[in-house]
Amino acid sequence: MNKQLRHVSVFALVLIAVLIGATTYWQTWAKADLAARKGNSVSLIERLTVDRGKILAADGTVLANNRKSRKHGLTFFTRHYPQNDLAPQVVGYATNAGTTTGLEQSLDDYLTGANTNLTNTFTQDLDRLGDRTVKGDNVYLTLRPDIQRLALDQLGGRCGAVVVLDTHTGAVVAMASSPTYNANLINQQNGYAKIGRIQGTCGDHTALQNNATVGLYPPGSTFKMVTAAAALDSGAYTPSSRFNDPGYCTEYGQRVSNAGNPDQNGPEAFGNVSLAQGFEHSINSVFCNVGMHIGGLKILDYAKRFGFYSVPPIETPPDESNASGLYKFDKHGRRLFSPTSNTQIDSGRLAFGQYNMLATPLQMALVGATIANKGVVPKPYLVQKVVGADGSTVTKTQPQTLGRAMKPETAAELNQMMQLVVQGGTAATVGFPPDLKVAGKTGTAELGLGNVYDSWFVAFAPADNPRYVVAVVVEKQPNGFGASVAAPIARAILEKLLHS
Repeated sequence: MNKQLRHVSVFALVLIAVLIGATTYWQTWAKADLAARKGNSVSLIERLTVDRGKILAADGTVLANNRKSRKHGLTFFTRHYPQNDLAPQVVGYATNAGTTTGLEQSLDDYLTGANTNLTNTFTQDLDRLGDRTVKGDNVYLTLRPDIQRLALDQLGGRCGAVVVLDTHTGAVVAMASSPTYNANLINQQNGYAKIGRIQGTCGDHTALQNNATVGLYPPGSTFKMVTAAAALDSGAYTPSSRFNDPGYCTEYGQRVSNAGNPDQNGPEAFGNVSLAQGFEHSINSVFCNVGMHIGGLKILDYAKRFGFYSVPPIETPPDESNASGLYKFDKHGRRLFSPTSNTQIDSGRLAFGQYNMLATPLQMALVGATIANKGVVPKPYLVQKVVGADGSTVTKTQPQTLGRAMKPETAAELNQMMQLVVQGGTAATVGFPPDLKVAGKTGTAELGLGNVYDSWFVAFAPADNPRYVVAVVVEKQPNGFGASVAAPIARAILEKLLHS
C-alpha cells in the first residue's frame, strides 16, 4: 500500500471514529437532555420521520403500526392501532405531538431504533446521512388477542380488570381494563377529551387508567390466601386446626360478624370447623381469630413476600402501576402505611382483606400464581422479544422468579384448600366443568355502600398441574358476591384456555 493511500485510510478511520463518538454521545448521554427540551421542533420532526416499530401480540396480530404521509418533501409516520380498543392501557399511545404512554413510552428506545446498541445507532446515522428512513425495532408481546377480547367482553363495560398469567413463566396472557377506549382517537381532534369522558358503569374512573396495574381495591376474602399462607407457613396452624364459629369474632370488645350469604338472611354461623373449612366457606370469624393470634405484622411480612409494598416489576412505566398494601387516607391523600407494631393494625379485619388493605388485580394474580407455582413468585412480563428491522433478535425475555414466598408444603396445602372452595365451598355454584379441575378463592369486598361490593375471584387450573391463573375484579356491584359476578368471568376464560 503506497504512502498516500495509507494516509487516506487513516483519515477515513479517524472520521469514522469521530462519527461513532459523536453518535454515542448524542444518542445516549446527551439524548435525555435534548428530549427534555419540549420546544425542540427538530427533535419532534425527527421522531415523526422515524418508521416506528410495530407492537405485536403473541400470535403476530398487529397492535400498533404506522400510517405514512408525505409533506414538504418528507415522509411522516402517524401511529395507528388496528385492534382499536383491545389493549390500549397496556400498549399505550404515541401522539403526533410526541407524547407517549404505556409500552409506547417504556419501550420508546426500541420502537424508534434509538436503543444504546452502538451498531444500530451507527446504522441509523448512516441512514439519515443517506436520506433513508430510519426503522425502529418490532416488539412482540405475550398477550393473546382472543383471551384479551374475551376478558373485555366478559367485563361488559363494567369497571374492573382481568389479569391472566402463565403460572410457569409469569408471561401475561391477558391484561384487560374496563372501561376501555379506541386508541386511534388520541390523534384525532378533541380525541383526548372524548376518551376522558368514558367512565364505564362505575362513573368515577377514566378509561385511560390501567385498572389491572394502578387500580387499588380492597381484596376482601381473596386476601385470605395471604393470611392462610402466613398461618400455615409459620407453623401457627395446620389445615385441621379447630375453631368455633358463632357467626362472629370479638375484637377490641366488639363483634366482627361473618359476611352475609346470598341464600340466607344475616351473617352465617358454622359452629365447630377446621381452618380448611374456614377457608372453603370463607368464614370471617375464623380468619379474624387467626389474625389476632399471629398478628398483623406477621400477615404483612408474608404479604411482602408475595410482592405487596413494591411496584410489580413489569415493562409498563413505573408510574402506571401502584404498590399493594395497607393505605392511610389523610390530608396528604392516599399513601402506603408501614406499621411497626401490631397495636397499629386492626389485625382481625386485615386477615380477611379489609381495614384499608388495597391491592391491584396484578398483585392478586401473583398471589394465585405463587400458590400454583409451589410457593415461588414468578416475575410477570409482557414483552416476549424485540426484533430488529433486519429480522435479527435484539432481546428475548427469559422467565425469572422473584423469590420464595412460602414452603412447597404450604403451597400444596393452600392448593387443596382452594380446590375445596370450588368443589363444595363459596364457588361451588359457579359451574366449572367436571373435567376442569380448578382451585380458586372468592372475594366480596365491603365498600361501606350497603349491599354494593367489589366482586373478586382468583383461580388457577388445572389444579394438579397449573398452567394459568386468572384474577378478576368487578367494581361496585349490587349484591356483587364473588361467586356470582367475578367467578363466571374466570370460568369462561379458563374454559377457553384449556378446552379450545
